[in-house]
Order: sequence, then C-alpha cells, then structure tokens
Amino acid sequence: MKKEEKQHPVIIHKRTIGQKAADRLTKIAGSWTFILIFLAFLIIWIITEGYFILKFISGNIKDPFPFILLNLMLSCVTAIQAPIILMSQNRQSQKDRLRAEYDYQVNRKAEREIEIIKKQLDRIERKFK
Repeated sequence: MKKEEKQHPVIIHKRTIGQKAADRLTKIAGSWTFILIFLAFLIIWIITEGYFILKFISGNIKDPFPFILLNLMLSCVTAIQAPIILMSQNRQSQKDRLRAEYDYQVNRKAEREIEIIKKQLDRIERKFK
C-alpha cells in the first residue's frame, strides 16, 4: 500500500517532481544518519587538513586546498539544502491547513447531528410527561 493511500482523501493530491525531491531530501537531511555521516566526514576532513598543515609547516608538502575549500563546500550545501527544506515545510503546513479545515467541517457536521438528536430526545421526553 502506498503512503498516499493511507492518508485522508482531502490530503491526497498529485505531487510535482520538485515536491517529491524536496520531501525526499528533507527526510534524508533531517535524519540522525545524515548528521552522523556528515559529522564523520567533517572530522576526517579536519584531521586530513591538519596532517597536511603539519607537513606544510615542515616544508615537505604544499597544501593547495586548505580549510577554505571545506568552508566553500559547507556554504554550498547549506545554500542548496535550506530552500529545499523550506519548500518541504511549506508543503507540510499546507497539508496541516487542509487537515484542520477537514476536522472543522467534521466537527460542524457532528454538532448539527447532535443538535438533531437532542431535539428528538426533547420531543420524546415531552410525550412521556
């Protein structure tokens, strides 16, 4: 059974490729697995750069890509991820608004039905008095 089939009919709608990609990226980028893998990558990068800096100081090697490249890479990841995550959050808030509207309509209908039942009970009570 697809995920969309489990949702309420009010929320099911056809998603665009961009919306699907935003949802997938948000699911991946918002997980502990991604955070831990990215943290491990950063630690490895920093250790490697530290090693090359020590070699550079001793004059054995020239480091053509110091920590500036890491900074550029992190800025690019952030610049790409942030708008995509915001798009996914906007989609989620739209779903929440639809759910709230649907809940409101259900509550109004239930209230009307309860009023009808109450009137019927009042009529029955009057007949027995």
